[in-house]
Amino acid sequence: MSRERRQQFGAYMARLRHAARLSQRQVAAQLCLAAGVSSVTRNEVSRWERGGRVPDAWLAPLAQTLGVPRGEMERGAAYARGETDTPPPGPAVVLAELLPPDDALTPLVARCGRHLGRADVAGLAGRVHGLRLADDVLAGGDLLAPAFRELRAAVQLYRESTYSEDVRRELLVQIGELAQITGWIASDAGRYDEAARTYALGISAARQAGDGPLLGNLAGSLAYQHANTGREHDGVALAQAALEEAGPGAPAKTRALFYDRIAWAHTRAGEAQPALRALGDAHDALSAAEDDGAPSWAYWVSREELEVMDARVFTELRRPLRAVPLLTDVLTRYHATHTRELALYRSWLAVALVDANEPEQAAVEARQVLALSADIASERAADRSRAVLRRLEGHQDVPEVREVLDDFGYLLST
Repeated sequence: MSRERRQQFGAYMARLRHAARLSQRQVAAQLCLAAGVSSVTRNEVSRWERGGRVPDAWLAPLAQTLGVPRGEMERGAAYARGETDTPPPGPAVVLAELLPPDDALTPLVARCGRHLGRADVAGLAGRVHGLRLADDVLAGGDLLAPAFRELRAAVQLYRESTYSEDVRRELLVQIGELAQITGWIASDAGRYDEAARTYALGISAARQAGDGPLLGNLAGSLAYQHANTGREHDGVALAQAALEEAGPGAPAKTRALFYDRIAWAHTRAGEAQPALRALGDAHDALSAAEDDGAPSWAYWVSREELEVMDARVFTELRRPLRAVPLLTDVLTRYHATHTRELALYRSWLAVALVDANEPEQAAVEARQVLALSADIASERAADRSRAVLRRLEGHQDVPEVREVLDDFGYLLST
């Protein structure tokens, strides 16, 4: 029985659990109830999901609890034990649900456009990267119209033009990359449905191009949106699927990014230990990332960015003594032109300071967050501003906090 097979089966179980909106503790409780014993604990469920062992005696009640046919669960366990070569349903099942029913990328039967070559693809790639760089300093609301205009034009170009098979694949890659940054921009602007549809288009393009890391980036971006918009368990399942779909051969820098998104999804789902493990995996991956052929869209993944995620996770998990020093250090490295990022990262610092029982300093940071957020068209920044104000409400007896709430409390009703 190989550990890799057990881990695949464990990942399958974890996806089912998140789809069922159950915690590990709830699964354990339901198994104990079904069997009339109290021998299954959350730690045991965690061990199964990590691939430590196969729950042979619990397959039938597990299938019932997780809402799948018993035969499917038993076949997955048989694979984990090395008795069959048919693996349990993998990330493709999760991602298949995202693919649009009507493929917007189907070329027209009678194409009347010009013949495209690599120079055309290179021009599109330059515009895509330009959007990525613009997103570093501008908010989603500012970039929404030009991003969607560029995406529509690229899809139209693909459908109406002629090209070689090699150019076709390169075009699909660029459409996938363009869909990712456009979806990200739409999500930042609070246009979540449009973002989801755009990510789905990109997933279709990446799959047709055979680009696993790009597909993982698109799925991971949507997982991040789910985690931040009340669909935490969907976020965990999709973030895991993104990593698996990208494959073990994906560049180490991209795997670091995918692990970071897994960490955030687990954090938002209230699962501290899986989140911390994923953070460690992200750092381990990045340490092996020198000259590993990372794609251009991963240009921003760095040790500093991983530390930002570390600090955000520590803040969400109420571990301010670890979060505050990290955020304080990271913020010294950000240029003033990165207004949105400064607002977002200072918002987590403000919350961490509240948890550290430093409400006066938290109020100082909150004022900076609110000032930075005032003139940027970012729903993420607006949401974080409200989160900071809600956390300050428990310290209204502190004069500095009271002044901030008096000045900006109206934002809580918007």
